[in-house]
Amino acid sequence: MENRERARAQAREKAKELVGKMTVEERASQLRYDAPAIERLGVPAYNWWNEALHGVARQGVATSFPQAIGMAATFDTDLLRQAGDVAATEGRAKYNAYAAEEDRDIYKGLTFWSPNVNIFRDPRWGRGQETYGEDPYLTSRLGVAYVEGLQGDGDVLKSAACAKHFAVHSGPEAVRHEFNAVASKKDMAETYLPAFKACVQEAGVEAVMGAYNRTNGEPCCGSKALMQDILRGEWEFAGHYVSDCWAIKDFHENHMVTSTMEESAALALKMGCDLNCGVTYQYLLKALEQGLVTEEEITEAAIRLFTTRYLLGLFDGSEYDKVPYEKVECDEHLAVADRLTKESVVLLKNDGILPLKKGQTVGVIGPNANSREALIGNYHGTSSRYITVLEGIQDKVGHDGRVLFSEGSHLFQDRTENLAWKDDRIAEAVAVAKHSDVVVLCVGLNETLEGEEGDTGNSYASGDKADLLLPEPQRKLMDAVLAVGTPVVVCLLAGSAIDLSVAQEKAAAVLQLWYPGARGGSAVADILFGDCSPSGKLPVTFYRSLEGMPDFEDYSMKGRTYRYLDREPLYPFGFGLTYGDVSVESAAVAGREGASGDVTLRVSVKNAGSAATQDVVQVYVKDEVSPHAVPNHSLCAFARISLQAGEAKEVELKVPGSAFLVVNEEGAFVEGSGSYVLYVGVGQPDARTAALTGKKSVEVAVK
Repeated sequence: MENRERARAQAREKAKELVGKMTVEERASQLRYDAPAIERLGVPAYNWWNEALHGVARQGVATSFPQAIGMAATFDTDLLRQAGDVAATEGRAKYNAYAAEEDRDIYKGLTFWSPNVNIFRDPRWGRGQETYGEDPYLTSRLGVAYVEGLQGDGDVLKSAACAKHFAVHSGPEAVRHEFNAVASKKDMAETYLPAFKACVQEAGVEAVMGAYNRTNGEPCCGSKALMQDILRGEWEFAGHYVSDCWAIKDFHENHMVTSTMEESAALALKMGCDLNCGVTYQYLLKALEQGLVTEEEITEAAIRLFTTRYLLGLFDGSEYDKVPYEKVECDEHLAVADRLTKESVVLLKNDGILPLKKGQTVGVIGPNANSREALIGNYHGTSSRYITVLEGIQDKVGHDGRVLFSEGSHLFQDRTENLAWKDDRIAEAVAVAKHSDVVVLCVGLNETLEGEEGDTGNSYASGDKADLLLPEPQRKLMDAVLAVGTPVVVCLLAGSAIDLSVAQEKAAAVLQLWYPGARGGSAVADILFGDCSPSGKLPVTFYRSLEGMPDFEDYSMKGRTYRYLDREPLYPFGFGLTYGDVSVESAAVAGREGASGDVTLRVSVKNAGSAATQDVVQVYVKDEVSPHAVPNHSLCAFARISLQAGEAKEVELKVPGSAFLVVNEEGAFVEGSGSYVLYVGVGQPDARTAALTGKKSVEVAVK
């Protein structure tokens, strides 16, 4: 970080010199996402808008990772860092090739508006698939890792990452342009802000993007509390701030906190929004004429933006100028994607049917079985090859058995056509099930049913889910297939929690596949047939229903997520089975850095099963006395491990000293009670996890 700070200081001086040669009109023009060239100064055009949520998106062929929520299920910071590096490498390769052709259009730059570190607080939120789940600690660790991968560790940024959407933003999508998210000081500090703070202070993220909505009355792209007091004040953020796209015009059109384009542009600029994704900053010069902004404020924003461009080496050159186009979707990168998919798959139930044996007839059924859309999630790139679950199974079985297929049902009812339900494929699905030894039933959603408001045509509920149920055609299909009596492995391809109570009760096995990436079907087949063990863990709670869930618009954490949950979940946060039998045998404090510093745990782990596997050791902290502690417990450390069949090993995990602080009602981190319990296991220390796994966490007292 020290070297990067020195590089920033040097880049800022160069930016000041360059911006000082510009007219005020030229400076203002550079505050748009589609910044034009300034030929007299040798400044090429630059489009700031690019995406790399799970691989480079929207600019042609690129390595396709599982959707972000699937990457979160890996609980693997090292692998997330590799994924970020892959995206940055391919981004550089593409930038070098496109710039050589003088193509500087949208999605061609090196400023990636990723990762999304919002908290997935409500399972209805369609964009929750873009996040790292519901827990602020997990989100912080994975967000920092991905940012570090994207930006690299040299003086020159490999690419520029952007933490979004600052800061209290998680639906509803339908009203995001006018909505006011009200969050207490405690919930802000304890839940909504930690991942952003970590990305800024630990990873040195180069950019932060504001949200569409207001937070506690202020629009997030024009908020004194968020942008000045917290981000640039308390956290000393030195990078640039970008609006969400067309969010600034919401100030006067929807939030009604300003009256004109000029007033909206002025409010955003004065609060520290340097870059406008949209058109409102085209009115900055009029705002200047009206005395609403100063030339100095325009200049400072331009300096920040050119500091980023200098840090990227776009004027002085860098070693990254030599990254060849051949790096795009190369074998090395595809191997990272394959590993991500394998680590992301969560085994929720297995009565012994898995892994499958070859030489059988496998019936593959369901609207997501042969769907490319179900592989990719939203904010995706293009792959040169797609491997669906059906194709992966076909390739795996080869001539050693047979694969039958039926789509079984439509993904959902087309609500625009007002037609009666058509169950025309169910008879075929039943026939396939009857003539198979085992059925792999692939159900779920895709980006047309859950995602961003106005994106991909998902007009139904504006991208959010109205409930936790599978669409009705798929529920009918599942009932019909399960009724046959052939063992069924239910595979859910979706980016959020779905009510799987019927599958849990009646299916032989249940797998959560998320959106597994363009070639994800190959990795899924490897897991189904035992070439590797599933080892993913849920980064979100799977609720039984919406009963007891607070209103979607309510941003209080009460009753939400595993830390505040007051009812039994279907599948708990952190839960996931393997083909092995891993348990924590013992755990003890091996040392502490001072009276309130980091705690080192020495943990003995054993795989008593007959299959090699990876698993995730998880540590949760509980303050037993403090009234400011969360009601349940909080994740405070985790480590992914590999164990051969019958192998035992010792691992060390470090619990940060900050885990023993609690947040009071004023949003201040204060000393806890001094009486803590650390729970160490391969899941949460809750009754539901114990019931599903037959294992309990080991307790360690800390004073």
